[in-house]
Amino acid sequence: MKKLILSSFLILYGIQLSAQSVPLKFGDFDNWLSREVKESAILGGAEKTLYEVTNAKTWERNKPYVNQGGSPWATSNVLAKVAGIVKTNTSVYPEKRGHGYCAKLYSHVEGVKVLGVVNIYVLAAGSLYLGEMREPITSSKNPQAKMAYGVPFKKKPKAVQFDYKVQLSDQSNRVRQNGFSKVRTVQGKDMPDAYLFLQKRWEDEDGNIYAKRIATMTHRFNKNTDWVNDAQFPLMYGDITSHPNFDEKIMGLYAKGDDAVKYAYNSKGKLVPINEVEWGGDDDEPTHLILTFNSSFGGAYVGSEGTTLWVDNVKLVY
Repeated sequence: MKKLILSSFLILYGIQLSAQSVPLKFGDFDNWLSREVKESAILGGAEKTLYEVTNAKTWERNKPYVNQGGSPWATSNVLAKVAGIVKTNTSVYPEKRGHGYCAKLYSHVEGVKVLGVVNIYVLAAGSLYLGEMREPITSSKNPQAKMAYGVPFKKKPKAVQFDYKVQLSDQSNRVRQNGFSKVRTVQGKDMPDAYLFLQKRWEDEDGNIYAKRIATMTHRFNKNTDWVNDAQFPLMYGDITSHPNFDEKIMGLYAKGDDAVKYAYNSKGKLVPINEVEWGGDDDEPTHLILTFNSSFGGAYVGSEGTTLWVDNVKLVY
């Protein structure tokens, strides 16, 4: 009752109750681990550096990475080992900003040299997300199935807040380039994106994971910007299909068989699709938070070289 009276008093006299912004762990991106990987001799045997968001200091060379230091963040920086051949990709970097660092996500074409000759080109986008990457990557099939999306989470924030900067490619269309099939033009200009989903998950006796979508936020960055600080992106709760800005392809529920379906570890330690079966209601409480930033929005192997997103100071607003 006292809280109600106080709130009424503040509103009556025009005093605004300020929202509370709570930083996500390691979301200031001031702490990074640099890990060294030596690629196979057939590819030239180069020493490559991969970066991970954590305060841990060292990692054994060529050892598959697992999240360290309590960090909930994973990246598209990966160690691949296909048919015994070790290869890496780095698309997410720490970059100096003020007295600390930010995360730079960069879309680029990665060339693979076999015996000194470049014969495979792959479009690699930068991704930074809450979850885990299962290393080593052993094939280029279904990249989503190598990534565990989301972390346990039980609250209901109003918005996600972060600083960002954008540099778009000068290309009018995108390409799909996976290194094995012919390069294909994909209509539409490349853009970075960010999305947040709150889910209520459960698992059946066979290890299949199901979920209700509790809240949704999606955003595509469609213009170049300098740093935009403390930008807030509201979450939409419940069934949003009647919202005027609803886009089924971007905001709709994901299920097994969809190209963009997300994966998570079940209780048996296996990565399985997260089947979103319905929209959550007011009484549903979330169990997991998915938050992802991408330098290109089109999915695996799709984008334009040079598209770049910088991110810093990620918080949730209550």
